[in-house]
Amino acid sequence: MPDYVNWLRHASPYINAHRERTFVVLLPGDGVEHPNFGNIVHDLVLLHSLGVRLVLVHGSRPQIESRLSARGLTSHYHRDMRITDAPTLECVIDAVGALRIAIEARLSMDMAASPMQGSRLRVTSGNQVTARPIGVLEGVDYQHTGEVRRVDRKGINRLLDERHIVLLSPLGYSPTGEIFNLACEDVATRAAIDLGADKLLLFGEETGLLDENGRLVRELRPQQVPAHLARLGNNYQAELLDAAAEACRGGVGRSHIVSYTEDGALLTELFTRDGGGTLVAQEQFERVREAAIEDVGGLMDLITPLEEQGILVRRSREVLEREIEQFSVVEREGLIIACAALYPIADSEAGELACLAVNPEYRHGGRGDELLERIETRARELGLKTLFVLTTRTAHWFRERGFEPSSVERLPAARASLYNFQRNSKIFEKAL
Repeated sequence: MPDYVNWLRHASPYINAHRERTFVVLLPGDGVEHPNFGNIVHDLVLLHSLGVRLVLVHGSRPQIESRLSARGLTSHYHRDMRITDAPTLECVIDAVGALRIAIEARLSMDMAASPMQGSRLRVTSGNQVTARPIGVLEGVDYQHTGEVRRVDRKGINRLLDERHIVLLSPLGYSPTGEIFNLACEDVATRAAIDLGADKLLLFGEETGLLDENGRLVRELRPQQVPAHLARLGNNYQAELLDAAAEACRGGVGRSHIVSYTEDGALLTELFTRDGGGTLVAQEQFERVREAAIEDVGGLMDLITPLEEQGILVRRSREVLEREIEQFSVVEREGLIIACAALYPIADSEAGELACLAVNPEYRHGGRGDELLERIETRARELGLKTLFVLTTRTAHWFRERGFEPSSVERLPAARASLYNFQRNSKIFEKAL
């Protein structure tokens, strides 16, 4: 089977989930200049063709710097914000205007034998962002640097309803006709919040947020963000992370940070279960919970390969349906990726931990430990004093977690009578 067929089948739930959803996408000026920009445009066109309502916000910092340098002007900053005097504002208007036209041109392409063929996009930009001056802070006059006052929610939604892609620039206008230079992150965040967007997608140079060891942090809650901001200091990655958290606190369902340097990073993030960047979300991306009858199919998909290998005892669908309340599961984006069951043993203060299984793709994330902790907690709540486990292949794993070798003679009578001597499982127990 070709890889793309398999990919499309696995992507179909996300295609359905994203249809008619509103996504605000931030692409900084560095991303527009990067060689991968053309691929990003193609991916945005694909999202639009799949029914996603798109608002694209672009930045312009390197383009502004280039124009300032060409005119022999120097940038001035305070609190990491540009002070926009009159000559600088001229450079800002020049850079933003040229960028907006260039982006509109790329989105207007309809070349044969290209991903743009037949797209016939309608791109709309204008005065949808109202701004106000930042004013004077700590004695410093920011002049024409502003902040978002409001976003034209009704106007933008009307355009999205008519299948337009809405393009927002980092410029805002006041009721008195003034023009203000805005931070593109501020525009994107406020647009996402005011529009009640389902997602805010933030492009940066890195794959996503990297921890102190350079490893990708795949998921965060907004309350976890401040610790990372303190570690990152003042860099663009921190700005993106702060924007992602602010959007979530403002009611946006999920914020994603992806790389503008990696071809297909946006599609990987949106149409695969694990994504490829960093997700900031209020709700839990992965959770441990008790199983329900609707999980039987997912449990069978998880444990059947292990049963075929002789690692787990075979359980029919009927048995799983009857015993479903004994199971705890780890769910990730609607997929059951791990499970374990607790069976209290009749006429005793002991229970059996059974059917502990983790999807091979997720065996290095501590899910087994999470489930073991869940099962032990449930056992204590039931007043059980001892937890038994019978295993043929994972004895060392249980030994490392406090289980001691035991025997059939130690098993309560109700369980000892069912022991399969042909299977010859090793028995371990743990005092609770």
